Amino acid sequence: MILSMELGSAGYDIVLERGCLGRAGALLDLNRRVLVVTDEGVPARYARAVAEQCAAPRLYTVPQGEGSKSFPVLEQLLKAMLGEGFTRGDCVCAVGGGVPGDLAGFAAACYMRGIDFYNIPTTVLAQVDSSIGGKTAVNLGGVKNIAGAFWQPKKVLIDPDTLDTLPARQRSAGLAEAVKAGLIGDAALFSLFETEDPANRIEDIILASLRVKKAAVEADEREGGVRKTLNFGHTIGHGIESVTGLLHGESVALGMLPMCALPARERLARVLESLGLPTSVRADPEAVYAAVLHDKKMANGAITAVYVETPGGCLLRPVAPEALRAAIDTVVRP
Repeated sequence: MILSMELGSAGYDIVLERGCLGRAGALLDLNRRVLVVTDEGVPARYARAVAEQCAAPRLYTVPQGEGSKSFPVLEQLLKAMLGEGFTRGDCVCAVGGGVPGDLAGFAAACYMRGIDFYNIPTTVLAQVDSSIGGKTAVNLGGVKNIAGAFWQPKKVLIDPDTLDTLPARQRSAGLAEAVKAGLIGDAALFSLFETEDPANRIEDIILASLRVKKAAVEADEREGGVRKTLNFGHTIGHGIESVTGLLHGESVALGMLPMCALPARERLARVLESLGLPTSVRADPEAVYAAVLHDKKMANGAITAVYVETPGGCLLRPVAPEALRAAIDTVVRP
């Protein structure tokens, strides 16, 4: 299956195919210097398999976790390319989840004011969401994704076979982003989670989720309007993620609950429980609130939040700080 992201000169193909990681050399232009970026949590054989298909690979492995999305690590990648004599004709290829993707994409955007970038996601979260759309970033001052650039990949390869090595917790956390896609833009996808075992429909889930995001990105590449709907659950979710030890998907799961009308919230809670995802967390609500107030979506004293009345559709609405603080209390317990 090939999806085409229609963005004019910045458009690209998204290849969804079992075994495509092993065909990266045929599907991507790797006949040049390639910085292959992965992290320690990704099975090393995945990045090695890509590197072996490159004419001149430089394999760079960063520590696992959000700590690698930082300016010091970004500088290391840029220095690695500089030391290897990378030119504007060379490229960066991420192999892994959201951390290698965000970091490698930002490095590609920065080096020589932009070189080619390929993304090969190996986690559920990256395959259903973060690998497409061109958002690249690092964290700064404890604020997630606050420094970054829009830099679209030249191609994305999604190989569901790589999910076989994923821990159960990571798999469940990634599915939270697919649940999000269903809630904001595909009622049938959300219903699938209510009626079927996601493990039996993973390729369908990936494809449906990508279509929701693809439509939003094509309509609004730089998030001036409709693309903001993809942030559903992320406003409070990012605050929770900053304060707790929860994974990104687990935090987004919690962040979605207060932003649903009651009937949809009850359905969502049942889906989250079936996936082994949390519906509440113990943390300091004030600390979460403080983190939320740093959110990029804050403007004119309010945050533009995404709200779901009924699965399959959503709306944008300004939320005052006091209402946001009350919403946090529904999922964050001291």
